[in-house]
Amino acid sequence: MTIDVHNVLYIALAGLAVYTVKSLFLSRNSPAPLPPGPKGRVFIGNLGDLPRPREQEWIHWYKHKDLYGKVLSVIHFFMTSDECFYTRVFQGPISSITTFGQTLIILNDQRIAFDLLEKRSSKYSSRPRMIFGGEMVGWGKTLVAQQYSDRFRAYRKNIHAILGSKAAVSQFNQLQNVEVRRFLLRTLEDPDKLLQHIRTTAGAIILKISHGYTIEPRDRDPLVDLADEVLDHFSRSAVAGAWLVDTIPFLKYLPSWLPGMSFKRIAATWNKALTRLVEQPHAFVKQRMTGGVHTPSYTSALLEKGNLDPEEEDIVKWSAQSLYSGGADTTVSALQCFFLAMLVYPEVQARAQEEIDRVVGNDRLPGYGDREELPYINAIVKEVLRWHPVGPLAFPHMATEDGIYEDYFIPKGALLIPNIWCFTHDPKHHHDPMTFKPERFLGIDGRAPEMDPHNLAFGFGRRVCPGRELADATIFLAIAQTLAVFNVTKRLGDDGHVIEPKVQFTPGAISHPTEFKLSVKPRSEKAATLIRSVEEEHPFMTSDAKTLLSFKF
Repeated sequence: MTIDVHNVLYIALAGLAVYTVKSLFLSRNSPAPLPPGPKGRVFIGNLGDLPRPREQEWIHWYKHKDLYGKVLSVIHFFMTSDECFYTRVFQGPISSITTFGQTLIILNDQRIAFDLLEKRSSKYSSRPRMIFGGEMVGWGKTLVAQQYSDRFRAYRKNIHAILGSKAAVSQFNQLQNVEVRRFLLRTLEDPDKLLQHIRTTAGAIILKISHGYTIEPRDRDPLVDLADEVLDHFSRSAVAGAWLVDTIPFLKYLPSWLPGMSFKRIAATWNKALTRLVEQPHAFVKQRMTGGVHTPSYTSALLEKGNLDPEEEDIVKWSAQSLYSGGADTTVSALQCFFLAMLVYPEVQARAQEEIDRVVGNDRLPGYGDREELPYINAIVKEVLRWHPVGPLAFPHMATEDGIYEDYFIPKGALLIPNIWCFTHDPKHHHDPMTFKPERFLGIDGRAPEMDPHNLAFGFGRRVCPGRELADATIFLAIAQTLAVFNVTKRLGDDGHVIEPKVQFTPGAISHPTEFKLSVKPRSEKAATLIRSVEEEHPFMTSDAKTLLSFKF
């Protein structure tokens, strides 16, 4: 079939006209002004005000706080009797941009986020229609991107039953303890692959819970590698404004040979990987159940109910995948940040080790039963979540009806983007916010303990992360046991000089520290013996990788 270029251009211009008319209609008929923001241009609106590629999105939007907002006060400085100089003081805790009729509301103040997303959650708990990530890549079926619907509630109900409380999560304490100890062993044997070992550990825990799957004990595991690849795709596809097709949906229907249509090929490749991640482990569980040799898991428990129609089984598959996407990469990011902080702030490591030695001793590893007696370790967990939140920008919420907030209009369909990084770096709530300082949560220098970032880092209202208790438990145990047996120090380069780590982070929906070098060594020979004891107490099991790979998708 031959496609007329003139027809394509006509469709494109028609689409632009529709979005322009929509934008003008909203601006002329709204009952109040939108939150302040940069002035847009004809046709494209604020297209040029979106974050640039490879730019940290949370820093981009944080700048709105000082650039836009209400005039709080006017300060006059009289220079002479007949002239004066004045300064206007602005504050922009809420701002907006509009591109081709799509409004983005940026929330740079936690009070506003709680007001809208917690207290008015009935209006602001849905998700946007993501053309690229949701429809073209396929993330629209996952929990994080689900519209507020019966399907979303089914996901939450199923996941909450096994992960929704500390009591429910406690059933996995033994699994977590064994896998964290194996993490220590892998690190002892090959410390240069520390970051890979973190991913392996997070994957081992989640995949055992979700599908009863046993990973490769020492080599790279194909399912963990696939999941890491897919989660990287998610992080890049879910950034608001990153893909033009999300604001100009008709681009989805233009031919791929046109300039600028490379996103269509990217989406097809990413969709194939996501489909494998959903289908392969599900087929693995069903085969094991048929043979009567399956390991009990989230998926098997739901399938055992029997007589599931295609929609119900689809919910099982995609909610199981949501367990991994919601829990694994966030844990990985938090633990990477922990190791980076130990390099930059060695005094924190020393104080933590003193607490462990005093409370636990050095004849055993700390466990969950010691948690209440380790306040400084708990403070480190909180500070890891605050210093660099795993999702610096929360996934966008969507308004399902028009609303007014503090004299500003929030139109139906607007995307509300809470800037979690801004919340956890607000000097009003966390003093000296750029410094890693766990003692802030214990109260220092006459200050009361500062706000717990657990209330910010895992989302808001009806979209709060259902796996937050599991992630918190894994992070605590990994930090406590690592500090009990290892010293984390800066590494020497080939020239004999210390390699200074850079405190830098990747952009994306889930952010990680950029690559850094470090040295991880056992604190003593006794510590090394304690690490190796897991081989005798909990020998590695045979991997399920070969069985999994027999299913082709």
